[in-house]
Amino acid sequence: MRTHRAFRAGTGLGLLLMLFAQAVALPTTAQAHGDTVKVVVTGQREGHVTTEITWENDGDAVDETVAATVNATSPDGSRSMGPWPLVRDPGTRTGWSTAEVLTPGTWKVTVDVGFPSLGHGEGEISVPVADPSPPGPHTTPTTSAPVPTTAAVRVPSASAPAPSSPSASPADDRVDRTVGWSVAGLAGIALVGAAGGVLVRRARGRRR
Repeated sequence: MRTHRAFRAGTGLGLLLMLFAQAVALPTTAQAHGDTVKVVVTGQREGHVTTEITWENDGDAVDETVAATVNATSPDGSRSMGPWPLVRDPGTRTGWSTAEVLTPGTWKVTVDVGFPSLGHGEGEISVPVADPSPPGPHTTPTTSAPVPTTAAVRVPSASAPAPSSPSASPADDRVDRTVGWSVAGLAGIALVGAAGGVLVRRARGRRR
């Protein structure tokens, strides 16, 4: 009986020691990264404030969602912007930036983190004036000058002189004269014959 009671007492003590070890180990595991986060203001990207946030103790990335506010003031305190939240940069584990954009100028930026642990960072950044995109090469429309159309002026070509008829040769003159006399002779013979016929008809008429 005493052995049984002793076993139960030892078992109960072991359970208590186990629970105590777990109770101690849980906070130790939860606080392995530390109770603060490190915030570094790295600059700006096209006016967006950029930061890096890691665990203070081991420099590991913060896997949880970070609840932080960003405030910016001009050096003379005349202008202020914020508070703005931080959002994680795509493709990185430690980079965080603002969705909002600072106007050109010099700014003193402060970042305060409240979750998953406390953290604070500050820095001075300058946002340059964004140069407008250079205009493309201005092409002046070129219109081709109309080619003056000149009416074709026809210059009358000098007509070639008509070939002069060759002078009649003496043989041709003789032929022409012979033909002329022949025609004249036939005409004379015809007239004489006609006159003779008229005289003959008149003589016959008288005889009757």
